[in-house]
Amino acid sequence: MVGAGQLARMTLESAIALDIRLEVLADSQGDSAVRAGAPHRLGSPDDLDALRGLAEANDVLTLDHEHVPTAMLELLASEGHAVRPGARAVLLASDKVHARREMEAAGFPVPIWAEAASADDVEAMAERTGWPVVLKARGGGYDGKGVHMIESRSQAEAIMAGGEGWLVEERVAIDIEVAVLVARRPSGDVAVYPVIETRQVDGICHELVMPADVPEAIAQRAREIAVALVTEADVAGIAAVEMFLTEAGELLIGEIAVRPHNSGHATIEGSVTSQFENHLRGVLDWPLGSVEPTAPSVAMVNLLGVADCSTASRLPLGLAVPGASVHLYGKEERPGRKIGHVTAMGKTRAEALETARRAASEMTGR
Repeated sequence: MVGAGQLARMTLESAIALDIRLEVLADSQGDSAVRAGAPHRLGSPDDLDALRGLAEANDVLTLDHEHVPTAMLELLASEGHAVRPGARAVLLASDKVHARREMEAAGFPVPIWAEAASADDVEAMAERTGWPVVLKARGGGYDGKGVHMIESRSQAEAIMAGGEGWLVEERVAIDIEVAVLVARRPSGDVAVYPVIETRQVDGICHELVMPADVPEAIAQRAREIAVALVTEADVAGIAAVEMFLTEAGELLIGEIAVRPHNSGHATIEGSVTSQFENHLRGVLDWPLGSVEPTAPSVAMVNLLGVADCSTASRLPLGLAVPGASVHLYGKEERPGRKIGHVTAMGKTRAEALETARRAASEMTGR
């Protein structure tokens, strides 16, 4: 696995249960998965020699992030290495302009968008849809980074002066945000988890509930869109398709991730087979596990670092909340950084959310 963050760490837990040797390419000895004991080698995700060495030593090369040059993935695949997901899928997840262009051409529902090379393009979008508009860095953004709500031309000029490659799109009137996790094998078999409702604050997922509180017709449509997109992209492993449900009742694709995803953390306790185990099964082309829920409702709250509190030191307070399952990532705490999550199950979404929120509050002092 290229990358050794918390996604690799949680994938390692599933690998251990199946006696799979999961080797990770880590930036440092302090990376989350390395601290958890993952076999590892040090190297950069854009170093071809490091990638080739990892691929040569293992059966399958997979990812815990999409920040890997797709040209290198294509080269490794041409040399006979199993690279899953492949370069085509990774490009769809890592290049927002490419993704919008490909999705729109294939008939998938996306917001009104345009490639933006200058403030003129931003202003042109505003003339079509009205201010504000959303300006996104073409690549490299996560957890709200590289995403800007633009109110004026001068604001666009100031932001665009600091980088190259932008996407501008309409500001969507969002009712709720949802995500659909799809596990897929190279042979084509798929397994689709229940639709997940996420709550984002400043571009960071704060909490989620599975299943989402949406009409079944909407949920079915979301699953159909996600499966079609994952199939079109020929993804192997787990993919998460994030969508907006608009106030008008329309589903629009926000983006796709082609690796385990924050929206799927609740599947560890809340599904018969977690997203991490199904990612391993998918990339190895093994039978996919059941995605049936283990409770009527499952909630997850992310633990974000705060300036004046050591969350890890307050772990016993979280563990004292009945029904709460706490996961810490072994990461240095910084304000706003994801350092863990809490999952809870309940007979209702309110019950599950209350338990998860209470444990998170105890641990963060908020």
